[in-house]
Amino acid sequence: MQAVRSILVVLDPEHAHSRALTRAKLIASVTGARLHLLMCDKRHEHSAVLSLLSSQLHDDGYDNVTHEEAWRGTLHDTIIHVQQAEGCELVIKEHRPDNPLKRALLTPTDWKLLRHCPCAVLMVKSERPWTEGTILAAVDVGNQDDHHRRLHAAIVDHGYDIAALAKGELHVISAHPSPMLSAADPAFQLSETIEQRYRDACKAFQAEYDISEDRLHVAEGPADVLIPHVQKKLDAVVTVIGTVCRTGINGALIGNTSEVVLDTLESDVLVLKSEEASAHLAQLARSA
Repeated sequence: MQAVRSILVVLDPEHAHSRALTRAKLIASVTGARLHLLMCDKRHEHSAVLSLLSSQLHDDGYDNVTHEEAWRGTLHDTIIHVQQAEGCELVIKEHRPDNPLKRALLTPTDWKLLRHCPCAVLMVKSERPWTEGTILAAVDVGNQDDHHRRLHAAIVDHGYDIAALAKGELHVISAHPSPMLSAADPAFQLSETIEQRYRDACKAFQAEYDISEDRLHVAEGPADVLIPHVQKKLDAVVTVIGTVCRTGINGALIGNTSEVVLDTLESDVLVLKSEEASAHLAQLARSA
């Protein structure tokens, strides 16, 4: 989060009050990041509003503020195009859930943004202040390959940054799978051995990232169920999660954990991608 130097703030033409801008101002006040305000609307009728918002931000001490109106066929394509053009490391957008029927028939726009945007995305769901709140970071300590270790590091580092910014406390959740009698490895046939394996992995993780026992939550079950459960239990104001950026038919039918929990979490949601996924998505965005 400290490395963020340019923030893309997606404004909603239908709602004057922007929760996304509130969060962007908080982050920029600490990092000194540039704010680029974006209004996605094919009618291009918001130049006066954007100019007024920029002027107010300047008056409030935010010296580096730019703005634009744009439209490139779809909302998520427009956001990604501007993010690439402006070199923004973070996109902030307010999340408004689709109705269940529409979500069942069509992939929600915010899911597409999480799936295809090369940089980190903060989905704002609440007006609650972050101050002195709990920050929840979701990791999978059972995966210790280099790809996951770097993603875990980014998730925990961003969690600590937000906790410092908000003067709050970081907690970590890691879900482990249920026992499978058909598993080739006997260690995955018993609940006790699975949990012990994850607990052992957690010891090294705790030592590396300075996570005390009372701030680590390890439980059995699917991540898309446990993460919202722990978030609600802790009343976390922000949940930081990573995504594998699943695409294609599997992504359409199953969805990534970050997408599935987006509507069930009661906190803001910061979604990060691995370096490899970000580079791949940036290449796709440039060639689009």
